[in-house]
Amino acid sequence: MDFRQIQDLIKMINKSNIGELTIEEKDFKITIKQKKDEKVTYAQAPVMQAQPVYAAPMHHAPAQAPSASAGTEEKEPAATPKADNLLTIKSPMIGTFYRRPSPDKPLFAEVGDEVSPGKVVCIIEAMKLFNEIESEISGKIVKILVEDASPVEYDQPLFLVEPA
Repeated sequence: MDFRQIQDLIKMINKSNIGELTIEEKDFKITIKQKKDEKVTYAQAPVMQAQPVYAAPMHHAPAQAPSASAGTEEKEPAATPKADNLLTIKSPMIGTFYRRPSPDKPLFAEVGDEVSPGKVVCIIEAMKLFNEIESEISGKIVKILVEDASPVEYDQPLFLVEPA
């Protein structure tokens, strides 16, 4: 079972009223459980066991944006162009969002940086794998919508970009 199939299963479970689903194939077992306001995914393999990946409900996403540093937040409203012409870079998977490759390395992208197709803008860790997320659009980053080291959902907006 590949990662896309797991993502599709999680989406189907989230949209249904199924409480729990377990699938076993040869040396692979996955259990997807759904709770009221919290969706939890467990995955395990025979040798190593992954820790739970918590997918934050979508109604929590807007609450994360105001917690960015106060200094940049106050300057952005004047510089931020009209929201209807902005493009969004979204998360292609469920996992943990990181803005830099390691704590001692520089950030991949900051507000005001120019991005182009193929430029790495962040990393999303999923099941102990670090996936580089590349921009598919050209433009200037005007807002970062997710805090570093926080969980993200599939298709959750990560960056707002003013097209070039």
